[in-house]
Amino acid sequence: MKLIIDDACYAYNEIFSSFGEIITMAGRDIDTSSVKDCDVLIVRSRTQVNEALLKGSSIKFVGSTVAGLDHVDQDYLKDNNIRFFSAQGCNSMAVAEFVIATILNLADKHNFNYQDKTLGIIGVGNVGSRLAAKAELLGIKTLLNDPIRQQNENLPNFVNLDTALSADIVTFHTPLTFNGDFPSFKLLNQANFHCISDKTILFNAARGGVIDEKIWEKTKTLENVIDCWENEPNINQNLQKTAYLASPHIAGHSVDAKFMGSFMVYEALCDFLGEKQQESIKNLINPGVLSLKSDNLLDCLNEVYDFKQDTLAIKNLENFEYYRRNYPIRYEWPHYNSQVILPIA
Repeated sequence: MKLIIDDACYAYNEIFSSFGEIITMAGRDIDTSSVKDCDVLIVRSRTQVNEALLKGSSIKFVGSTVAGLDHVDQDYLKDNNIRFFSAQGCNSMAVAEFVIATILNLADKHNFNYQDKTLGIIGVGNVGSRLAAKAELLGIKTLLNDPIRQQNENLPNFVNLDTALSADIVTFHTPLTFNGDFPSFKLLNQANFHCISDKTILFNAARGGVIDEKIWEKTKTLENVIDCWENEPNINQNLQKTAYLASPHIAGHSVDAKFMGSFMVYEALCDFLGEKQQESIKNLINPGVLSLKSDNLLDCLNEVYDFKQDTLAIKNLENFEYYRRNYPIRYEWPHYNSQVILPIA
């Protein structure tokens, strides 16, 4: 069996080598000729998986080690009997930590009590639910918006989009969709951008395209935090220059999230092939006991990881892809012992 794998997939050799021959390359470089004689394709977000890539190939299984889905033509895979698995939820803890740590830093910068603020969470799936739980632990009131969940589950505590957009802090955690009853493409647009005020803190840690950036760059806010952009890596430099954090789509790039993405695909591939999992693979992440010295929550979170370094790293945009592929080691909060209680949920 021959597997072609994006070389940014975490621990690809340790996790997938038992299945057969592995060919690795940068996700952007995976093309028709490289997949032609392969049986398994494992990607991150930089490979467009569709008919143009796979037609005439031997691919029978596609695994995506990231949570996003907009790079995969699932209808084509289904119509051609190609098994597909996506590691939904693998990075939910990492993204939620990114948002919470940033909120605490902004509270310090602007001298406000975050417990007095409302947090509008738009998209309450894996990431949004995790973030809401952390916010609750910190005493932050949440305004939850997810019309698909509300429609299917009849959740009385959810609010409409305009209400969520009117929160003090607004953060997007939707997939990027173009069809259906509730498409998310340009969800924040000319019709509702008036809900955003000059006192709003606005996050995009979802996907590029859920916010109309042409309007955003002309809208005064208290702060912008942008991790996901249209046209990556050719991002909007007007927004980049004015954002509190302008990072290269790395909110979900913790070691834990990257491992879990690969591991979840490994589990799915074992199931597809009818092979038994190797128990040792579950223990690939073992940093030992990590301790924090700080005696307050803000400093503890910055001691774990300072997200400002990600903004500085892409001040020169030529570093955008290189930095993503060579991201610093960042472990999630459950690995740490500390003097203060971390919002682990």
